[in-house]
Amino acid sequence: MLDLLARRVLRVSAFAAVLALSVAGPSAQELAPAALHERVRALVDAARVAAGIPGLSVAMRVPHQGFVAVGSGLADLENEVAVTERSVFRLASISKPVTAVIALRLAARSTLDLDRDVRELVPQFPDKGHPITTRQLLGHLGGIRHYRGDEIASNRRYARVADTLAIFADDPLVAAPGVQHHYSTYGYSLAGAAIVAAAGAEFDVLLRREICEPAACETLTIDDAERIVPHRVQGYVRRGERLANSRPVDVTNKVPGGGLCGTPTDLVRFGAALLDGVLLDPESLELAWTSQSTSDGKATGYGCGFRVETLAGRRIVSHGGAQPRVSTLLWIDRDRGVVIALMANLEGAARALRELALALAS
Repeated sequence: MLDLLARRVLRVSAFAAVLALSVAGPSAQELAPAALHERVRALVDAARVAAGIPGLSVAMRVPHQGFVAVGSGLADLENEVAVTERSVFRLASISKPVTAVIALRLAARSTLDLDRDVRELVPQFPDKGHPITTRQLLGHLGGIRHYRGDEIASNRRYARVADTLAIFADDPLVAAPGVQHHYSTYGYSLAGAAIVAAAGAEFDVLLRREICEPAACETLTIDDAERIVPHRVQGYVRRGERLANSRPVDVTNKVPGGGLCGTPTDLVRFGAALLDGVLLDPESLELAWTSQSTSDGKATGYGCGFRVETLAGRRIVSHGGAQPRVSTLLWIDRDRGVVIALMANLEGAARALRELALALAS
């Protein structure tokens, strides 16, 4: 017990060092690129040790400084493979903002009507007694349930987004559409099916055409368990003080809401392309980054694919991800133009990633 307590004290002390590093010295804009890179590396290394994370990869876009990307620790403990800026992680639920941006790009071209009943596009989805719109689904207001039982550990392979609707199609809504903010990865499956139907192209084609090509996100792709993906990391879970391999899962049951993979650098390119007007026009971007409301007028803190909050007077949009093998976070400071992407190959590390994002952002 004393040994366990001592290790936890050491981790807390290591994170105190992270905080000290984050507030010491000149601002990022005042540092030379090499010095900024070393400062970020010191923060990432210290945070990884503090949280007991095997492998951690972080990328940032700082205005007037460009991109910074660092890897720390091991991508594969058994084979002693180091994490680098090229390491590919599951995005987990950061897949949701990617899907939402595809939808908003289609809507801007009038290919997709965000307020049309999705059953007009996906007639195989059963009538629930209420119209459900893509806008509601993108804001978790559609009343679709989330995971049930051990569904997060599915190992069934699905060839198309439309095929995954069978998982939840016959289940009742958790609430009438618009009434309750209920986080739902399956809601994004239904939104994805509507997007595919409206565009007349499968999801992988839309991902490449609408996101990867305009934003230069070369590694962003569907997390296909059968494909050989160069630099793909292994994943771990903590059992007490011991690390164990994560359970193998097939995430094709939720591609639009949690089935993509890529590098932190490509996630930062995605965020930067939003800030720089490459992916969305100002009106569409404001739609993505403005909180939706329930039917009784209560703000949900979630727009179309992004969480929305104000910290220290700054407008922050973000999304985290938690899945077997990974914890992830995309963090965008709208007012300063800073984009940060963090990916760890340890489950349950969400708090550590948010603390590191705050340290890096400061």
